[in-house]
Amino acid sequence: MSLVIRVENVSKRYRLGVINRRMLYQDLQSRWARWRGLEDPNAPIQEKRPGNPDSHDEFWALRDVSFEVREGDVVGIIGRNGSGKSTLLKILSRITAPTEGSVSLKGRLACLLEVGTGFHHELTGRENIYLNGAILGMTRAEITRKFDEIVDFAGVEKFIDTPVKRYSSGMTVRLAFAVAASLEPEILVIDEVLAVGDAAFQKKCLGKMSSVAREGRTILFVSHQSAAVENLCTRGIVLEDGHLRFDGTQTAAIEYYVSRFNPTASSLRDRTDRKGTGQIRVREIELRDLDGRTLTTVQAGQDIDVYLFFENLTSSPRLVLRVGIFITTHFEAPVFMQDNMLTGEALGDELPAEGAFVCRLRRLPLPPSSYRLGFYIATQGSTGSAYDSMTNAMDVHVEGGDFFGSGQLPPVQSGVALVDGKWRFESAKPLVAKPVGSLP
Repeated sequence: MSLVIRVENVSKRYRLGVINRRMLYQDLQSRWARWRGLEDPNAPIQEKRPGNPDSHDEFWALRDVSFEVREGDVVGIIGRNGSGKSTLLKILSRITAPTEGSVSLKGRLACLLEVGTGFHHELTGRENIYLNGAILGMTRAEITRKFDEIVDFAGVEKFIDTPVKRYSSGMTVRLAFAVAASLEPEILVIDEVLAVGDAAFQKKCLGKMSSVAREGRTILFVSHQSAAVENLCTRGIVLEDGHLRFDGTQTAAIEYYVSRFNPTASSLRDRTDRKGTGQIRVREIELRDLDGRTLTTVQAGQDIDVYLFFENLTSSPRLVLRVGIFITTHFEAPVFMQDNMLTGEALGDELPAEGAFVCRLRRLPLPPSSYRLGFYIATQGSTGSAYDSMTNAMDVHVEGGDFFGSGQLPPVQSGVALVDGKWRFESAKPLVAKPVGSLP
């Protein structure tokens, strides 16, 4: 495959508070004063720094980033907020220039970076399709030929002649994505804009991107949805504080990101993101199989024990405790919870100074992905403060397993829970209505 993107030692620097803080004549006035070595007449009192043009704060959004992308690659770019993902895409899209380094592109590029980019909110949807398509490099004849396809994909047929300013953010991003995807570019660049759409539209967009990828075109995709990156991409890049930290397969990139940026059980003792009185305090969490072996990853359908190792500083010999765990996605969507009150099991009678609360989970009903595990320890029936609780105590990495006992592994993107079921066939028979009050 031929090379379509080459990024060489790209850095991007922003000087904070230098220009664009006020009216144009004031920016020019400030520039003139600094050039002559005089005090900035428009700077706030605490920021007056005469004769020192380099004293302003500098922020490097990207630092020495280098990589290559070949034709047909589908690359997921992941990282925390502020890591430089959007800045990198803006440089690739020629919206902003790098401070250092160079970018080489081969082929037509379409980008979808922000909701409403390239739209004029006073124009109708129809007019904006032609405007946005022209900005992306489409001819009028090409837009006309694809017009019905774009409108149908966006699902805005009834509002196509309504000004875009009256569209919801979801309608706007649907229309923008439909135009960008219909351009048939050699390179498609997509930022985290799909989060605006509903679940049905996200699925539709991912399906469209999958078909674009199968056609051999190149996609750069920024997303916080690990399942989308896992299913759609063939490669992953991890950015941290403007630096490229990892470049490899999408699965390895997700694992690197999760292990590096999410807390683990080993750091629980020193964690401060917890609530409660601290009289009973969890110092470590472990996942073990039924033979007592510590697990770093678990399989869908596996029986596991969750160990909450605690230290007890209470003086009461007998406590009636409510101890629970809960699983959420990385977007903090609840998946399930379990506690001893639900199962009717008493805990806290003659509690030792140290020990472990153990919860056995039968046939873990989670599809392959990464999840977060939290816990709470409180007095049963209490409405006051808990002894200890954390919403993101550790990460749980689930691999594919034979949950259904059929030898078939559940797909990665299969919802947030696995539910056992049995299928059978029955011949269709018409139901015969019986009069009310008749005997069977």
